[in-house]
Amino acid sequence: MSIGRSRAVSLLGMDGHVVEVEAHLALGLPAFTVVGRPDAAISEARERIRAAVQSCGLTFPPRRITVNLLPADLPKAGSFDVAMAMALLRAAGVAPDAPERAVHLGELGLDGRIHPVRGVLPAVHAAVRAGFTRVVVPTGNLAEASLVPEAEVTGAAHLAELVARYGGDVEVPVPVAEPVAVAEARDLAHNDLSDVLGQADARFALEVAAAGSHHLFLVGPPGTGKTMLASRLPGLLPDLSEAEAVQVTSLHSVAGVFDPSGGLLTRPPLEAPHHTASAAAVVGGGSGIPRPGAASRAHLGVLMLDEAPEFATRVLETLRQPLESGHLVIDRAAGSARYPARFQLVLAANPCPCGLSSGNGSACTCTSIQRRRYLSRLSGPLLDRVDLQVDVLPSNAAVLAGDSGESTAVVAARVHAARARMRRRWAGTPWRTNAEVPGSWLRRHHRLDREAAAGLTRAVDRGTLSLRGADRVVRVAWTLADLAGRDRPGTDEVAAAMTLRIRGSHG
Repeated sequence: MSIGRSRAVSLLGMDGHVVEVEAHLALGLPAFTVVGRPDAAISEARERIRAAVQSCGLTFPPRRITVNLLPADLPKAGSFDVAMAMALLRAAGVAPDAPERAVHLGELGLDGRIHPVRGVLPAVHAAVRAGFTRVVVPTGNLAEASLVPEAEVTGAAHLAELVARYGGDVEVPVPVAEPVAVAEARDLAHNDLSDVLGQADARFALEVAAAGSHHLFLVGPPGTGKTMLASRLPGLLPDLSEAEAVQVTSLHSVAGVFDPSGGLLTRPPLEAPHHTASAAAVVGGGSGIPRPGAASRAHLGVLMLDEAPEFATRVLETLRQPLESGHLVIDRAAGSARYPARFQLVLAANPCPCGLSSGNGSACTCTSIQRRRYLSRLSGPLLDRVDLQVDVLPSNAAVLAGDSGESTAVVAARVHAARARMRRRWAGTPWRTNAEVPGSWLRRHHRLDREAAAGLTRAVDRGTLSLRGADRVVRVAWTLADLAGRDRPGTDEVAAAMTLRIRGSHG
């Protein structure tokens, strides 16, 4: 009887837990049992390990093998193949020098190759936090794992390579390099705000949204620049801090869309799912432990829903939770995953199915019922959470001959200055931007003067604004004051914030 040990990391959402892997070899009829609440992928590792060991030219131990995953009450999910193989081979005396406190990550192929896996960055972070700094990862994940400075990371391309490294007598094959599949990165460098012709009101709303981290709803006919404006919002946002970059990069690693060749993601991400996307694609899901969806991948960046009324109602309504709380909790039978999702939502929509009902609407072919039904697909509770709601009207031909508008760099400088004022004001609180501050806090510590609040009170009394909407108007008013360099909002800022909030009130 002999026992070998190794370590792995179980990822439940963004939370990683170091798991001790024990392999026990005993006399009896040959069998291979895995206990300790493994998921289906870990249970199936038995056959992958058997084939990989034999592909290395080694004899698989003809014993009664039991692999135990500790702690036993924790649901296990992740890539345990290499850790289980090393614990087994140490117990069999094939790899006598295999370190028991080293964390091994990776998935085995039947030929013994160690394949890259998702979620290596948060897994390595979890190992280091738990005091396990020695980590072995697939060669394809080495660049990603090396982004954790405290970790002693080494790579391996084949199981035989690890066996030889740990004192085993085995021939190491020459590995065949495999490209790591990653999502195509969006290049926003050429998406400059100066490309948008005219649309002064919409450009100003975009600047306000960027400065205060407010949600934005753009309504207008086709060709007016709604999508161009929305796609340029990330360029106005400041870089992510180091802690934010690690969190965003970890999310993209768990989702399997991170390219480690560029290092940590330091710019706010942009996610723009197609209107046919399912709820699982937008908010996350899948069998077993759910993966993060577009809403979580847009954390600290922008989630753009173009043609918003065309999205399924169920998809739109699932966004209400993260818009309020800044995170998503997805429950499945295999476990519950919690992902951060503090994004800026940008909705873009035509005013009707044909898109031509704005202005005098003479070219519109839709019936009045069709027009009412179209935008009503965006529910009142959802739109009540959107701070800025702007009509984007067609520009005349004169803008073609005029000068281009301000560039992204010029507007971003004002946004950064406004953000600096917010950071000073909210220092010592959990919030960074005006959009995050609860209305109760503003009423208690930063109450508007009576004259500035008068128009807001009348709008609530008339039913034009809900109480939630009134709180959001106050937040936008603070952002307008920050952009103007003023200490607090006055009557003009509150009036402008109401104008930006209530569609159809623009001049």
